[in-house]
Amino acid sequence: MSRWKTCPARPDSQRADIGRRARRLAGTLLLIAFAAVPAFAGAADAPAGATAAGAVPTYSPHGANTCLLCHRTAKVKAIFSTPHAAKSDSRTPFAGRQCEACHGPGGQHIKPPGPGQKRTPMPFFAPNSPVTVKQENGRCLTCHNDAHRMAWKGSVHQRHDVACVSCHTIHAKHDPALSAATQPKVCYQCHQGIRADFAKFSHHPVPTGQLKCSSCHNPHGSFGPQLLVGDTVNQTCYQCHASKRGPFLWEHPPVQEDCTSCHTPHGSVNPDLLVSRPPLLCQQCHQSAGHPSIAFGPNGLPGKRPNGFLLSRSCMSCHSEIHGSNDPSGAPLSR
Repeated sequence: MSRWKTCPARPDSQRADIGRRARRLAGTLLLIAFAAVPAFAGAADAPAGATAAGAVPTYSPHGANTCLLCHRTAKVKAIFSTPHAAKSDSRTPFAGRQCEACHGPGGQHIKPPGPGQKRTPMPFFAPNSPVTVKQENGRCLTCHNDAHRMAWKGSVHQRHDVACVSCHTIHAKHDPALSAATQPKVCYQCHQGIRADFAKFSHHPVPTGQLKCSSCHNPHGSFGPQLLVGDTVNQTCYQCHASKRGPFLWEHPPVQEDCTSCHTPHGSVNPDLLVSRPPLLCQQCHQSAGHPSIAFGPNGLPGKRPNGFLLSRSCMSCHSEIHGSNDPSGAPLSR
């Protein structure tokens, strides 16, 4: 008699249930296998046409050494003088996939093209790259996702598809967009009207490198108007002009509302960045009765002896504390 027992036949329904469970297990194992493949663009941002249909993206065998076989220019090799190439910092590209950490898998790119064919472009940051500006910017935001860039989504630059590499020179030892001496020229590529304002006789010291555009504006997005670093115009101005913040015993309402009511921030043909010259500036709100805007001549003055304060006809000749006063007698902002 055999010591092996014969297994009883299973009902058809039970065999079908076992088959379903086996197929479910096989599908789970397949998903685990795909999850183990290194991702380079994310499921939503996978570049169309970067690899053959159904092929798994492959990386070059020796990282940057493979790239430098062809890309040996000084412009490319300057990357080794930047923070991106610090292998000792685990957050940098060169601590991992090196060039391909940003440019994507280059396995297809390094293969020689066939007769009459063009070499497959790198997935990211290359001429004829198949990805969008949004996908390329996503590569940068993978690492640069700190509080300084938390308002990028929905910002004016993001809505207009401005690429990070349109402003930043990643391979340069000193990125022009980060230096006070060169940053304005980067911004002027688009904001040419602002360049003209800074050429006017009264302007903030941006052309001399004492300030840069990002001193007042956050190009990566802001919760304030006009990409300002402060929540309001005044909060931004108070970073430097703290003496105008107040509170004052006697306040000038336009000062507390908006500095640009009287000043134009980039440059003006009038003194002190004023939008127009006093008394015409003041008379936009204040009636001219008793304060004529026509300068007195010598014949219209007592004794025909001109006085410098009257001849200038500047409101600030008398109302010297125009931003606010803490003097008990300073209601007219005169002391």
